[in-house]
Amino acid sequence: MEKFNQEQLMLYLYGEASPILKLAIDNAMKDDAALQKEINMLKRTKKQLDQLKNKDVSPSKKSIDAILKYAAKKKS
Repeated sequence: MEKFNQEQLMLYLYGEASPILKLAIDNAMKDDAALQKEINMLKRTKKQLDQLKNKDVSPSKKSIDAILKYAAKKKS
């Protein structure tokens, strides 16, 4: 079972993955129920975010700060 990181899954989700990565994820999903579940969850989240984008709603400063703090930790 191949492991994919969040960046690879997001590239896949947004249709920006290389053909090799897309094929690898497509093949892995055939036998990996956990990966299928994760991709489906990301698709639902993307759909919800797209709906919010259409409502002209901005995230709170607290949310933005939490995301930036999390991202800074991930880079370390």
